[in-house]
Amino acid sequence: MMRYKFLTLILSSYFILACSNKNKLSTVVPDDFVDIKKVIPEVIVDARYYSGENFVGRKIDGYLANKCYLQKEAALALKEAYLEIASKNMTFKIFDCYRPQRAVDEFIVWTKDIEDQSTKKFYYPNIEKSELLGPYIAAKSGHSRGNTIDLTIASKQGDQFLDMDMGSSYDLFDPISHTFNDLINPKQQSNRVHLKNVLEKYGFEHYELEWWHFSYKTNKILEHLDFLVR
Repeated sequence: MMRYKFLTLILSSYFILACSNKNKLSTVVPDDFVDIKKVIPEVIVDARYYSGENFVGRKIDGYLANKCYLQKEAALALKEAYLEIASKNMTFKIFDCYRPQRAVDEFIVWTKDIEDQSTKKFYYPNIEKSELLGPYIAAKSGHSRGNTIDLTIASKQGDQFLDMDMGSSYDLFDPISHTFNDLINPKQQSNRVHLKNVLEKYGFEHYELEWWHFSYKTNKILEHLDFLVR
């Protein structure tokens, strides 16, 4: 009986230690990831899933700071793109980069809560919440691999940077946010094409349903990760 109790104690201690180590590991930024502000100090980071200004309507699990982490290869490519637009008094404004898997999981739970329609007016006015999963919200996101980024261009006006007019707001799940459509004016379309062209020039590819969404093309096998943004 004593042996059984002792074995149970050992196994319980091992389980607690394993969970503790797992939690610690989840907070460690991998060696091949960088804080984008350390690579490009001039970019503007407006992490929407940290601020709560997003389609869920609250701060999202896994975001503990207004930071952007990217896989190094993607970050260096973004720096090259930045240097090109910086010569025209522009910078990038970043809404999201690496996204913890726990945040993605929270999005999936939110899509299934059909009763909660509090953000519909501003984020999915012309589509049912049940239809967001798939084209706009994925159970496994490229963001969790660290090579995907959501961003826009901000142009310097006087002593401040102002977002270029892209014709729709970030995370507006709607046909008007498709990179090419007939619902926006020529200037807005031109701004989207500018963003697309400069990023594609340095190895990124765009997602046609979201003008702000780009993924860096790499031959590396990237896993979906769950470390905290902190």
